[in-house]
Amino acid sequence: MKKKEPILYIFSGLPASGKSTLAINLSKIFKIVYIRIDTIEQGIMDLCNFKVQSEGYRLAYRIIEDNLKIGNDVISDQCNPINLTRNEFNNLAINNKCKYINIEIICSDETEHKKRVESRNYPPLWNEVIKRKHDPNYNFIYYEPWEEEHIIIDTANKTIEECTKELLEKNKSRK
Repeated sequence: MKKKEPILYIFSGLPASGKSTLAINLSKIFKIVYIRIDTIEQGIMDLCNFKVQSEGYRLAYRIIEDNLKIGNDVISDQCNPINLTRNEFNNLAINNKCKYINIEIICSDETEHKKRVESRNYPPLWNEVIKRKHDPNYNFIYYEPWEEEHIIIDTANKTIEECTKELLEKNKSRK
């Protein structure tokens, strides 16, 4: 019996774009391992009491790799704002002889996006999200334009079911 090649689904996007909601929904539907970098980073901060830089991504890469090696499909959920980390995720899959799918989640309706950000009880604030998106000189992390082909799902004014269906259709058409 031929073993199925694992798939790494790499979800990326600005905070409150809808990526976690969509990633979790896909994980539930297909029973796929779900790894959220925000959860890892918050755990490190809570346990070690220091500001996390790249440690969350580094730890996530190891957890993801462990799962890919045993044949599990994995959904990785993170902002993934720079091409360096995007390439690291891609290489993680390639080095483990796995398929990978880059999925960028956006919310093109700025009013809706702002409402989502402001309804959260945790950072970042709306002005910080906007700076990440539009200001390459922002002292946090600028969300760099993509350099490679990827699936884009716009969650503005759509239900989770509509977004999931769109993602599945776009993924199917890529094969």
